[in-house]
Amino acid sequence: MVLSASVKADLTLVLVTMLAAVGWIFSKEALAGIAPLTFIFLRFSSGGMVLATVGQRQLLAMSRQQWSAAIRSGICFGAAMVFWILGLKYGQHLGVGAFLTSLGAVLVPVVSWLMGEQPPRSAWVSVAIAVLGLACLSLDGEFVFGLGELSFLMAALLFSFMFVLTSRAAAKTPAVALSAIQLLMVGIVALPVLLLMEEWQLPDAVDIWIWIILSILLGTCGRFFLQVWAQGKTSPSAAAVIMVLEPVWTAFLAALWFGETTSAMQLLGCGLIFLALLASRWRSVLRLLGMAH
Repeated sequence: MVLSASVKADLTLVLVTMLAAVGWIFSKEALAGIAPLTFIFLRFSSGGMVLATVGQRQLLAMSRQQWSAAIRSGICFGAAMVFWILGLKYGQHLGVGAFLTSLGAVLVPVVSWLMGEQPPRSAWVSVAIAVLGLACLSLDGEFVFGLGELSFLMAALLFSFMFVLTSRAAAKTPAVALSAIQLLMVGIVALPVLLLMEEWQLPDAVDIWIWIILSILLGTCGRFFLQVWAQGKTSPSAAAVIMVLEPVWTAFLAALWFGETTSAMQLLGCGLIFLALLASRWRSVLRLLGMAH
């Protein structure tokens, strides 16, 4: 049986969501032996240099306007990743953190509205569902909105701005070059924060370096390279729906790897946030099912 290019791309995107989820595990393990901002700097600077080498010709051919748009989205991405790694370091529940971070996708239409665009009505429905999900989490007696959880929420807000800026930049910028600039900008943004908040110290343990290298090669370079390739081979509708799987895989792996347990109220809250993600992409879901044209 010969698979079509679009089917191969869709399966690759499923793999991408798995790599993204595995990246959470790699990062959490690495943080046992390295400071969070130092880790982010190493991971994304190294990943960015790898992609910059691959996309060297694209980078050299970019105009000043393309560089400006890519750098703006990269700065926002960098700020989001600083909060994300702090959430990962101090968060109490990895699976819940993944769903909190995924709220960035729900907030994209709201950010677009703040920037002068008119989002569809479904955007407000998805936001309302997400708020209900957050309410369920806050009502759970075992769940606390501590520093880690607040960091995840801040990261989600910044990710929503990054998504909007990236969409505008991607319309005029080659994908590999844009990804390389974004990853490098994460390292650049993290560096001054690192110097202010942490003492530069590399880990001595070999196993920590293994997690760092896995984060760079699989969780960053492999993920972004495959995502860029697959999104160019399949429809935006299919890609949008498949990428919703990331927090689901993350919660599953966190339960499997770290033995995390989820209360009924936490499960309901995460389920509502997942429903909000689907609601924010309802047109894509209908197209994928062949119910809309």
